[in-house]
Order: sequence, then structure tokens, then C-alpha cells
Amino acid sequence: MIGLAEKHRHVFAGSVVLLIVIACFRATASAQDTQTPRPPDTQGRIPTLFVVGDSTVKNGTRGAVGWGEKIDALFDPAKIKIQNRAIAGRSSRTFISEGRWDKILADGASGDFVIIQMGHNDGGRLDDPARARGSLPGTGEETREIDNPVTGKHEVVHTYGWYLRKYVADAREKGMTPILCSPIPHRPRQPVEAADPVEKSNFVTWSKEVAEKENVPFVDLNWLISTKYVGMDPADIKAKYFTPADDTHTSPDGAELNAECVVVGLKKLKDCPLAPYLARSKENATASGN
Repeated sequence: MIGLAEKHRHVFAGSVVLLIVIACFRATASAQDTQTPRPPDTQGRIPTLFVVGDSTVKNGTRGAVGWGEKIDALFDPAKIKIQNRAIAGRSSRTFISEGRWDKILADGASGDFVIIQMGHNDGGRLDDPARARGSLPGTGEETREIDNPVTGKHEVVHTYGWYLRKYVADAREKGMTPILCSPIPHRPRQPVEAADPVEKSNFVTWSKEVAEKENVPFVDLNWLISTKYVGMDPADIKAKYFTPADDTHTSPDGAELNAECVVVGLKKLKDCPLAPYLARSKENATASGN
């Protein structure tokens, strides 16, 4: 009888241990489910890629074209819809303050994507009577209150980095995937050196800093485009890729080059979220016999 009781005691102890292991496993799995968001269920719906930017992304001026106007040709229309919501003259601040970002959030859905490239118009005065669109420099939490002379409203202005973080946080809350880009480079006045091609711009630095801190996919568009200018004469770069009017806005060829660089940057991302939606390259189609 003693041997039988001892045997039952061991069986009972083993059962308790097993129950504890199962409970721990379930708790760990539950924690992982909370910490790692699962891919959204789009229920067969074709997702949308929204594009946020300024006149370097979408331009209404004759002869000037933004890269967002060329990007749709590089995606498979049967798999994803492209909506270029960029608008000339806007900064990271005014795209939000004018309600354009809220409209994207209202129109978007879980499983959609948004690419954001801002910075070219963020360096102006906060309260410029003609175009009050500047943001505070940096990526901190500093604010400044102004009476906006354009809208006639009191406004709290934040840093460039704060606005980028808002895009990221709002998109994620909606279930959308945000992707940040550094601003495209201006036309270089001097030959671009291969060792250090990136245009010296605080907005390039700050956009990358925000992307790293927020752990968001980042396309260093400034670097990717600048590398294409290596070995070219600045006058030739101007003639081929920029408009005669200035050194900021691109010609159709420049917009096409920049759009291709966006896709190159997306492909460089680890686990690129947009990879399944890219159009097949001519080279791949030829290799597969299609």
C-alpha cells in the first residue's frame, strides 16, 4: 500500500507540473499576441497605398512632375491601388492642419499603406503672412503658439519630427503601415562625390532619426537619388532631371528617376511590406518566359 501511495503521489506531482507548464505557455503566447500585432485581415480587399508629400511628389505646374505621379506604373494595379494625395506647397505641419491627413485616415483602412515625404516647405517662418507653413526645427517636443495670419486662427506649432511621429502613430492606430522617406535632393551645384553623395540637409537627418526611433520602414530617398548623380556634370543633371524654373522641381525624367529610386529603397527594406504589390520588372518577366 505504501508503494501504491508513493506512486500516486508522483503521478499527482507530475500532473501539477504539466498544468503549470501549460499555463506558462499560454501566458507567454498571450503576451506575444499583445506585443506583436498580427497582419490585418483585408478579407480579399485590394489595399491602397496613399502618398503624402509636397510639390516634389505631386505638381500641377506645367513641365514639373513629382515622383508620386510616376510611382503607380511600378506597382501591380491588380494587387494594390495608388492614391497620390500629395499637394504642392504643403509642409509636414500644414498637410495636417488643413485636414488633409484626417481625410486619408477617414478614407484608409486596416491593411493599407502610406508613404510620407515631407521637409521641403518646413523651413519657412511659422507665421509668414503669405505662407505660414514652417515647423519648428528638430525632432523634440518643443512647441510655440502663434496667431496664424493666413487662417486667422490660434495655433500650436510643433517640431518637424513631432509631425512625422504623428503620421506614424495615427497610421498605425488605423492599422495602416507607414513608411517614411527623406526629402529628395535639390539639383547639385557641384559634382556629387561617390564617397559622400547625400545632400547636407537637417530634414534628411531628422527624418532618418524619427524612423529609427519609431522603428518604421525608411527609404533614404535623398541618398538613393544623389548616388545617381555621381559622375554627372551639374549642368547635365539640370537639363535632364529638373525644370528650367528652379533647382527643386523635377522634369518628367527626373520624376521617373525618383520614383524608381523609391522602389529600389523599398526593395532594400528588410521584409519589405510592399514587396508583394510591386510590378514585375521586364527582366524578371523575360527570364520567366512571360
